[in-house]
Amino acid sequence: MRRFLTFTTFLLLFSLLLVACGGQGEEPTEAPVVEPTEEAMEPTEEPMEEPTEEPAETDGEASGDCANEEVFCVGLVTDVGQIDDRSFNQSAWEGVQQAEAELGAQVDFVETTNATDYAANIGLFAGESYDTIVTVGFALGPATIEAAAQYPDINFIGVDQFVAPEAPEGWEGDWPPPNLVGLIFPEDVSGFLAGALAGMMTESNTIAAVLGTDLVPPVVAFKEGYENGAEHVNEEVTIISTYHPGGLDVAFTDPGWGADTARQAIDQGADVVFGAGGNTGNGALIEVANHEGLYCIGVDTDQWETVPEAQPCLISSAMKLITPAVFELVQASQSGNFPSGNFLGEAGLAPFHDFEDEIPQEVKDRLEEIRVGLESGEIETGYTPGG
Repeated sequence: MRRFLTFTTFLLLFSLLLVACGGQGEEPTEAPVVEPTEEAMEPTEEPMEEPTEEPAETDGEASGDCANEEVFCVGLVTDVGQIDDRSFNQSAWEGVQQAEAELGAQVDFVETTNATDYAANIGLFAGESYDTIVTVGFALGPATIEAAAQYPDINFIGVDQFVAPEAPEGWEGDWPPPNLVGLIFPEDVSGFLAGALAGMMTESNTIAAVLGTDLVPPVVAFKEGYENGAEHVNEEVTIISTYHPGGLDVAFTDPGWGADTARQAIDQGADVVFGAGGNTGNGALIEVANHEGLYCIGVDTDQWETVPEAQPCLISSAMKLITPAVFELVQASQSGNFPSGNFLGEAGLAPFHDFEDEIPQEVKDRLEEIRVGLESGEIETGYTPGG
């Protein structure tokens, strides 16, 4: 039976590591802009309060096995939020589950409820001699780097964790470390395509974006791409973009705020709403679905499959293909071909599903032209990492 581990601590005083995204330790593999088929952030840290409880132990079922060289173990540590967030954490977990099904991996996860537990949660798997540990989210970057140094025999996959071109101050050894890869995505590309779709489908010439925190570069990339894509196809468009005002502990787990913000945008005339912020964004999508004649656009994964409540309005999703990329890196870890530095995953628009016949052919043709232009470099998203 799958172990669901959560940890609760007191007040978090957490300052985020802002990493300039303009370079990287190794050139990432070049990823094409894709259209999936149906099948298919130097830190200023304030001291944090120590957790008042010791992290819970795993139940021990896998402890002995993972130290066995013949057993391949993969652990996943979520960002603050749940494994079934129907967005980011869930997509990464599905990649690990694919490794279980296809590679025979022994897998497990830990749900993080407080950022003071990042290092401890990683340590749960490291202490059990797991072979590969996947950490999900930008905020886990510093803890993942520290763990990679502490446990050189374990491979670490940091989802949305850009590996900077230069080592942190005081770092000893090779940089980037051979057991650390940052899985990153061109969110501005899929955001641009989503914005172009919104800009062509709006009848009111007002569209909106309900977003997680701007402390996370991928969220900023989605937003900038979305806005620039809409303006690329519609010079008359008005865009209402709103970031969640809270920190990392709440920005992606506040569907009520997401719904309220979407409703406010609708009251201002928005007839297409992009939700990009985990469960916060999901709240926006579901709110839009409660209004007839409006469109919404999901994020990260094909949310037609994960947020069925949004299907009445969901014309597409700005995808980054997290699941296959996580699986590919886990597979590389098992085979001894693990990369280091940064690995660039793919991005694109999800299918239109029930809206296939409602999207005019000229819109589809224009989207294809834009996709090709983005892939060739003829069209730029206008997003500057770290800018």
